[in-house]
Amino acid sequence: MSRRMLLVLALTGAVGVGNIYFPQAISPLVVAGLGASPDSAGLVVTAIQVGYTAGIFLLVPLGDRLPYRPFLVTLLALTGAGLLAAGCAPALPPLLAAGAVVGVTTVAAQVIGPMAAGLVAPERRGEVVGTLLSGSIGGMLLARTFSGTLGEWLGWRAPYLVAALVVLFLATVLARVLPVTTPPSRQAYPSLLAEPLRLFRAEPDLRRSCFYQATVFGGFSAVWTCLALLLTGPAYGLGAHAVGMLALVGAATMVCTPFAGRLVDRRGPDQVNLVCILGVLLSAAVLAPGAWGGAPGLAALVVGTLLLDVAMQSGMVANHARVYALRPDARSRLNTAYMTCAYLGGSAGSWGGVRVYGRAGWHGVCALVAVLAALALVRHLVALYGGRNASRR
Repeated sequence: MSRRMLLVLALTGAVGVGNIYFPQAISPLVVAGLGASPDSAGLVVTAIQVGYTAGIFLLVPLGDRLPYRPFLVTLLALTGAGLLAAGCAPALPPLLAAGAVVGVTTVAAQVIGPMAAGLVAPERRGEVVGTLLSGSIGGMLLARTFSGTLGEWLGWRAPYLVAALVVLFLATVLARVLPVTTPPSRQAYPSLLAEPLRLFRAEPDLRRSCFYQATVFGGFSAVWTCLALLLTGPAYGLGAHAVGMLALVGAATMVCTPFAGRLVDRRGPDQVNLVCILGVLLSAAVLAPGAWGGAPGLAALVVGTLLLDVAMQSGMVANHARVYALRPDARSRLNTAYMTCAYLGGSAGSWGGVRVYGRAGWHGVCALVAVLAALALVRHLVALYGGRNASRR
């Protein structure tokens, strides 16, 4: 795979992932503009994440059955149409429905990952996964900044409409530059849908990778969904653009994930996972003083979100490398099982985080992150040391 093709694929993943995250920065503007209750802010984010989870389950397995070029172009075209509908929504229910459609179809990054993993040698797989994830992180970060700033200037509809134009332009580009590929499977669609569940039952390493990412990503989603409520609330009194600007501190993650990928290639995914889970646990403590407000609180939020972003994304590199190595002929289906679990955790984190924030404030959200990270840590230690003790016996 050429560097130019890798760049195109990373950009496509960035745009696809960005569509999931840009509503986080403008959810308070959306509910205010549509006259909805503040509690509805979490629904704007949750709807697209639930749709994304459904898209991973229903559509990503087709990556093992359909040629990549027409499949990806069709997905992007449908995403563009969904974004246009969301930007023109007259009320909250149509917006939530359009957001769910966007979530279902904006799964390009999850289709590209298995494709790229099959086009490179095993010793480069971690590096390529890290580079693609770096692009996705860039999309996530820039999407929040873009939507928060544009939403403040032109209203909440503008980010949806501009994103639609970008996605439709990318669909045109991919129709020209993507290579022709041969699908690795001829299974019927019902069999493809059933396969991720069968793989989940059959592969212990897949199950534990799913658990790690579901818990960690649940905490990550809770933080970023509630961050908009914290920054625009009485403790800080900032605008929606502040969420996007804060997200820019995570730009360091774009450098860390390729490094994490090379480390996985050299040392294996287990050690990287352990460090990353500990990083998420530490981030919960660092984020807690963010409830204070003022300069000290903002400093805690900057350092804590940076640590959380780096740990979560680097852990995802390790998990992906472990999962892709299990069955080369079923990478899309393995990725379906893995990412479905991850985004179920993320959707639950967004939903639960808003409710915890309403009852226990920002400290409650930080406690939720700590509990989820502790669960992942216990599971990982059992896998590492329990397996070693069993082999000795």
